Amino acid sequence: MCHDPRKGCRDYQTTRRGLSRRGFLGSSAGLLSALAVPSWLPKVALAAEGPGDRDVLVSIFLRGGADGLTLCVPHAEDNYYRLRPTLAIPRPDASSPDRALDLDGRFGLPPAMTPLLEAFRGGDLAIVHACGMAASNRSHFDSMHFMEVGQGNPPASLFTGWLARHLATTAPATEGAVLRGLGLGFGLPRTLVGAPQTLPIEDPAGFDFLGDPGSLADRRAALETMYRDLDNPLGKSAGHTFDTIELLKRIDFAGYQPAGGASYPEDEFGEALRSTAALIRAQVGVEAITIDLGGWDTHEVQGSLDGQLALLMSSFARGLAAFHQDLEGSSVSNVSTVAMSEFGRNVFENGSAGTDHGYGGILFALGPNVQGGRVVTDWPGLDDDQLFENQDVRITADVRDVLSEALTKRLGNADVRNVFADPTFTPRDWGIFT
Repeated sequence: MCHDPRKGCRDYQTTRRGLSRRGFLGSSAGLLSALAVPSWLPKVALAAEGPGDRDVLVSIFLRGGADGLTLCVPHAEDNYYRLRPTLAIPRPDASSPDRALDLDGRFGLPPAMTPLLEAFRGGDLAIVHACGMAASNRSHFDSMHFMEVGQGNPPASLFTGWLARHLATTAPATEGAVLRGLGLGFGLPRTLVGAPQTLPIEDPAGFDFLGDPGSLADRRAALETMYRDLDNPLGKSAGHTFDTIELLKRIDFAGYQPAGGASYPEDEFGEALRSTAALIRAQVGVEAITIDLGGWDTHEVQGSLDGQLALLMSSFARGLAAFHQDLEGSSVSNVSTVAMSEFGRNVFENGSAGTDHGYGGILFALGPNVQGGRVVTDWPGLDDDQLFENQDVRITADVRDVLSEALTKRLGNADVRNVFADPTFTPRDWGIFT
């Protein structure tokens, strides 16, 4: 099982930085674009401007199975308190200082998620409850795979991610863009596997060749000579990587100044969102960015109020709130953010003061084009006869419903059948995006 309580399962972590020769050769294909030296805040002049009405999609994966019953508390359910006698967040009318913050008379936020209350009340945050994929089976790896590919029990021939298929079946939002997709991490998440002009980059500020700086120019020149002019996929991959290095060097990530008084938390998630904001505000043509936040596999000593889970929720909420404040303060209106997890947690707390793998979970949709201020759900209830397999929240909203809405309404892709190639799936419009 998992268990550095600060980091969660080892499978969800990445630690390497920079660009090795293997990473360089494994990058996806791209074309050289004419880049102008940017001013602060840098805007990179690309070959030509494309459609300006698409949103950039920021997709956050809460790896490990986030406990939706704590991230959005069903405080009107007596059974929530019966089934979780020590882990439940107190009702909003309780005398405890750790009581939930009421959202709509039925659901509330835990204290650690307070930073998101302003976005919720301002109508920019919607929380989708009892959400997931019916094929989920309480296996981290199966359930993550299903969600990232966008199909339950997919055939072995389907290895591309749903977001990759979106990018592959739509023209670039900005003609000549060097970088359309970015996975902020060492390895490319399945969601983006197969996407054009897409790379995994853990630290955009340090995306360069590893090794002695004194020999950097010579090593780069040698690689350019070897690969730049090859008329095959490897040559295109090399060209794309060189161009991306040059593109990112033109953005002053270290000197980036958040707008609106936003202050990002000084942790990996906060830094990832800060880099994301810098990329978006630099207007370099990026259309999709993915971020992982791991550690949600809380089998032991969950700590909903002052432990492992509370720390994770605080990092998540403070980071997202700063990101929202930053973009709002800079009048950026074409960004939509979704955050999801592979499944929820068991309704019952276990004997180790934690919760085991569950079924129905939660999704957050954030941005100026979200019809928020709502907990969106066909709530199934927590009575014994309402639970899935007598132990879990039932799924009443498919994650792909929300993603399909984002695709059709905000990302300019009306053909979701090419993205979610599942004959059993028919998207439902929940009215989450304008």
